[in-house]
Amino acid sequence: MSNAYLWVKALHIIFVASWFAGLFYLPRLFVNLAMVPSDSHAERERLLLMARKLYRFSSLLMLPALVFGLVLWLYFGMGKGGGQIWLHLKLILVIGVVGYHHVCRKILRDFESLANRRSHRWFRVFNEVSVLLFATIVCLVVLKPAIS
Repeated sequence: MSNAYLWVKALHIIFVASWFAGLFYLPRLFVNLAMVPSDSHAERERLLLMARKLYRFSSLLMLPALVFGLVLWLYFGMGKGGGQIWLHLKLILVIGVVGYHHVCRKILRDFESLANRRSHRWFRVFNEVSVLLFATIVCLVVLKPAIS
């Protein structure tokens, strides 16, 4: 293994974990926003500001995570060759996570325009989706030799 490969892999893992940290907390802010009383404008604006900043920061973390993943795949050949079904499964999950990220953007816009109609209970369940996606991706990486 080359030194560059190890650096790229480490950076990929760092940015993926950081991106997911944002995806773990952003839906929690949605839970809080859904629970804000209609007469509490200051609290609503504070939570919206936090959600906007977290969404932007998470988006910035998503880009290098995806780029370093592509470098691992296309430049270093990770997952190439026969019997690499784990990579295909992981790519499907990555597309799902990117989709989840963009659904969070739509939900944030709904809160900004006062168009949210979902309860805080719905957002509590939605909050767990990112945890399940992350756990599945980690399992694929750990179980990679058994799946290949």
